[in-house]
Amino acid sequence: MSLQTPPRLLELAGQSLLRDEDLAIPTLEELPTELFPPLFKEAFTRRHSKTLTAMVQAWPFTRLPLGSLMQTPDLDTLRAVLDGLDVLLARKVRPSGWKLQVLDLRDVDENFWSIWSGVPLRSPEAMRKRQIAQDCPRMGRQQPLKVAIDCLCIQERNLNEFLTYVFKWAQQRKDLLHLCCKKVEICGMPNYFLRKFLEMVDLNCIQDVKVGNYWELYQLGDFVPYLAQMKSLRKLHFTYIFERNYSWPAREEQTVTKFTSMFLKLDILQKLHMYIVPFLEGHLDQLLRCLKTPLESLAITNCWFSESEMERLFLCPSMSQLKELDLTGIELSDFNPEPLQILLENIAATLQILLLEDCWITDSQLGVILPALSRCHQLKTFNFCGNQISKAVLENLLRHTVGLSKLSLEIYPASRECYDDDFKDIYWERFLQLRAELMEILRDLRQPKRI
Repeated sequence: MSLQTPPRLLELAGQSLLRDEDLAIPTLEELPTELFPPLFKEAFTRRHSKTLTAMVQAWPFTRLPLGSLMQTPDLDTLRAVLDGLDVLLARKVRPSGWKLQVLDLRDVDENFWSIWSGVPLRSPEAMRKRQIAQDCPRMGRQQPLKVAIDCLCIQERNLNEFLTYVFKWAQQRKDLLHLCCKKVEICGMPNYFLRKFLEMVDLNCIQDVKVGNYWELYQLGDFVPYLAQMKSLRKLHFTYIFERNYSWPAREEQTVTKFTSMFLKLDILQKLHMYIVPFLEGHLDQLLRCLKTPLESLAITNCWFSESEMERLFLCPSMSQLKELDLTGIELSDFNPEPLQILLENIAATLQILLLEDCWITDSQLGVILPALSRCHQLKTFNFCGNQISKAVLENLLRHTVGLSKLSLEIYPASRECYDDDFKDIYWERFLQLRAELMEILRDLRQPKRI
């Protein structure tokens, strides 16, 4: 016979109340605060719509983290919660007992439903995610209720059924609440439908935007006015933006100018990531010079730029405080390495991630930048794979990392001696031997973590 933990008195009380909704609802005003979370969770799980509607009106906490309960979104239970909010919002005078300020529809990882709200959360990350009402613009008396949603991923003509319902509900009550979304991902959405959804959310709240997957330049041009209104934007990521639909160079130039000048309005942008964006060739340094504050992270990958443009890029003031630099897929084999050396010297005190994968950097170029690289004492991740480097120069590179004590991930290429003349096939026996020799050299210098 197996022994099971008997239900707590608190659980029994909640189950007893829910057996008769007509009995439970009038008692909510007198219900102890600590009973609300378990009773709400039970009502939500068992889909007691009338009880949920009433509990929302009497909710004794400032925040209702509904999203963490909705592993499988259910429109009926969501509708019951929103019906309760409608009763509150319909009142001209705010009741004295109304404490609810935030309806959180994000999937926040925390223990709210297992502990009383007054008990500290168990992890710093959970506490950070919980603080969502303090860093949001336009929160005040005129907007008593905030509705927070997870990443808005716009991939088709419409959102999923759950978010569509929330958006329609919020749009009809836009003067009474504040719809907040911190992250937006846009992929393959026709501009008409994109505008439809962007006009529902408060653009001033958005902090992270990812755009692309075969967008054409004219679509980007239509999106720029919305980007310019995102005053809280901290991270911007563009992927696969092409200009093939433009027949007139003047119109293309006009759109690019409109796009680059838009960065003058992004006061706090910290991260800019661009992957395959050929329309920026010849304009990249112009874009970066429009930034009002230095970037923390810059990723320009799988693009082609002229030597003069890369030189201007490396010397741009907005690059002076980088923590992350990703130049993956930018071929540098014919470039003067001195501007990159100067950049590394300028950001040696801040740089934590350096990705120079598949840049085709040569022995002589690496020799120029090594002294500056050795002074990047904050460096944690270094990826130098995909460069044709000889064993002797690779040894020299390892010796220049002896003072980089914070390195936790290092990725190096097989030396040039491991390959055939065409640089296609690798001689595995030779590779294993040279790798063992290089690892021995490295361990004599310092104790590596991940190689």
